Amino acid sequence: MDARRFHAAASRRMLALTLAALAPAAAQAQTMGDKWEWELILYGWFPSVGGSTSFPAPAPSPSIDISSNDVIDALKMAFMGTAAGRVGKWGFLTDLFYADLGGSKSGTRDFSIDHLPIPVGVTANLNLDVKTTIWTLAGTYNLAAKPEGTSDLVFGARLLDMDQTLDYSFVGGAPVPAPTASGRASRLDFDFSRSGTSTASLSNWDAIVGLRGRINLGESKRWYLPYYLDAGAGESKFTWQGIIGIGYQFDWGSIGASWRYLDYDFKSGSTITSFNLNGAAVGVTFRF
Repeated sequence: MDARRFHAAASRRMLALTLAALAPAAAQAQTMGDKWEWELILYGWFPSVGGSTSFPAPAPSPSIDISSNDVIDALKMAFMGTAAGRVGKWGFLTDLFYADLGGSKSGTRDFSIDHLPIPVGVTANLNLDVKTTIWTLAGTYNLAAKPEGTSDLVFGARLLDMDQTLDYSFVGGAPVPAPTASGRASRLDFDFSRSGTSTASLSNWDAIVGLRGRINLGESKRWYLPYYLDAGAGESKFTWQGIIGIGYQFDWGSIGASWRYLDYDFKSGSTITSFNLNGAAVGVTFRF
């Protein structure tokens, strides 16, 4: 079974397990006669991108290693939103984030070849495009609901589907000797006059568990501090996410601003070795 088919099969199993876990809880809550409460959040997240990728070069050349934060500087297109429902103590939430990010650098030395330093005088023109879909599907269980605030247990799964495309061209230089693990000289077999395109992609499902809630402020409880924290693993080695912010409550919903950080550490053998998004977000929440 190839990697894409394996990931697709694992994705279906993870989604099925999550839905199976949510169904009995929702059915139990409905029998209690509770009314569904809904929440829709439309937000804008403006993150910086970090992480590293080893783009495969045509054989027998080694990989081209790039740090995303050295190249990416623009958001081309994005869609993001969260929906949540609750009946009694049980509920669910789903969050979808899609972004197409990219950037270019000319005459840069912010890269390496097979994790080795590049020769003196060699520069590159790089154009990097990163298309990222992050989908969270989770159940929730209310742990506390007081005037001072609320706290919910979150349990479910998160999908990270990402395609990275690197266009590159090198200027100057030639193959040079490079040290090996034994300390003897070998040949760094790379043609620095080459130009081309290389891609790296993955589609990972990970189980997550965490906390979600808010701390109400003042006598009127109009101002509040929302928070969210989760962590998990699965097809990724480890992933975690944290959100902290401030909001103001109206009768129809609320508005708010927050800081959001999402981090991934991937298993050995992945061409994308790490990835993170980090930045401010603003949004509006409708409750009905």
